[in-house]
Amino acid sequence: MSSSSSYNSPCAACKFLRRKCIPGCVFSPYFPPEDPQKFVHVHKIFGASNVTKLLSDVLPHQREDAVSSLAYEAEARVRDPVYGCVGVITVLQRQVDRLQKDLDTANAELMQHVCNLSSIQQVTPPQRSTDQFCARRITGGGFYQPLTSFPYHYVNRTSNPSEKMSGDGGGGNGGGGGGGVGNM
Repeated sequence: MSSSSSYNSPCAACKFLRRKCIPGCVFSPYFPPEDPQKFVHVHKIFGASNVTKLLSDVLPHQREDAVSSLAYEAEARVRDPVYGCVGVITVLQRQVDRLQKDLDTANAELMQHVCNLSSIQQVTPPQRSTDQFCARRITGGGFYQPLTSFPYHYVNRTSNPSEKMSGDGGGGNGGGGGGGVGNM
């Protein structure tokens, strides 16, 4: 709320109406001289007389909001003479409806995935990583020992010695030598 009368410069309303801006001008706090288009639009749509009546009927603490609403409606009506701000509201409402549908779809998909995960976990036991729980059979019994206890790569030493000399180093994944998990 800037009062332009202290600068001896008329407010945008008085300047547009080509009248002297008096110290108690009703337009002065709401239509500063720096923004003349605001009053031009309001005057074109509502008329200066109607705006004066409206501002005098509204409580002083509500006047700024009233002028803001008038200015918004006037600018929207200038841009879209048929629908005005109702057209803007309709476009925004459609956008909200579309985004709400997208959100509902995303929530439904999320719930479906959560339900699928929980039903899978209830039906089947948890899967264990083969890297951590690979086992080899301990000779002489039906027991298995986790390979995590082996700090080194297991090499099948019972294979044919000529296969070890084939150039793969005797423990690679290439031909002969069996570089993977031991005999089961």
